[in-house]
Amino acid sequence: MLVHEVMSTGLVTAKKTDTVRSVVMKMINRRCGSIPIVEGDNQLVGIVSLRDILLPLYPYHGDSIIPDVCVVVNVVAHDDVHSLNFVEMEAGYPEVLGGKVEEIMSRSPLTVAPHDPILGAASYMGLKNFRRIPVVDKGAIVGIVSIGDINRGLFFERGMRH
Repeated sequence: MLVHEVMSTGLVTAKKTDTVRSVVMKMINRRCGSIPIVEGDNQLVGIVSLRDILLPLYPYHGDSIIPDVCVVVNVVAHDDVHSLNFVEMEAGYPEVLGGKVEEIMSRSPLTVAPHDPILGAASYMGLKNFRRIPVVDKGAIVGIVSIGDINRGLFFERGMRH
């Protein structure tokens, strides 16, 4: 089974110059966790996920959203999570929303092609812990394939026979 047989089309996209607020509104309205970022004739240049939006709220911008729980300082265990001021961090959310998409987007995202096998796409997603991946043909986004799309496709192709 190939990616184009199960992918979702009719995408909502955004531009690099759009505000993060406008992208969050698109995510809320579409009930989705990422928005492809395009230029020109739907050329994929990035993607914004919910994680990309939350990451700037954390004090060590490059760290994971859930910091290492335990760090040894002077031979005394120190709980990094409890030392963070989450209320203060949350207060920075409006500032993130006012920023431009290009400030937070993931550039040159991992993609698959329409004629790639679906289990190849699932393998890429598993390796990177992604729930969805853009489908690109000659640089232009033509769809998105999710783990759910792949599972449904396999079920109706293979699971209904037994």
